[in-house]
Amino acid sequence: MARIPGAFLMVSLQKFNQPDGNPLMVVVAWLFVSGTAIAVLFQLALVLGAPFGHLSMGGRYPGKLPLRMRVAVLLQSGVLIFLAAVVLSKAGVAWQEFYELSETAIWFVVGIYTLSLIMNIATPSKWERIIWAPVALLLFVCSILVALQ
Repeated sequence: MARIPGAFLMVSLQKFNQPDGNPLMVVVAWLFVSGTAIAVLFQLALVLGAPFGHLSMGGRYPGKLPLRMRVAVLLQSGVLIFLAAVVLSKAGVAWQEFYELSETAIWFVVGIYTLSLIMNIATPSKWERIIWAPVALLLFVCSILVALQ
């Protein structure tokens, strides 16, 4: 079977999914980053002692979180930032040298946000459902769209 050089070049360029090639994915990626930024800022407020424990972790710790939970929340913030980096790479917005890795890692992101959505819908905390379930839904949908592109 003969190879067509022009078609090979086009497929190669599409593989790297440059932002100007798919502006919708750029918007979706930035929506994901925006939702992640909201979550990370909230978590940093918890780490610093803000009395919003009733809005996280199923409302198990009303008021300020205990120190060990603040440490866990700080680590979780780092994970969320990593997940946003994966989405930006897969969408071709940033860190394109990690694009091939992001093709696999994006499914980890989808899995995390599938669990996040389920947990935020099932939480006993009414306010956590009201505030975080929509954010989790946004992040889940964005991650799926980027994964399937």
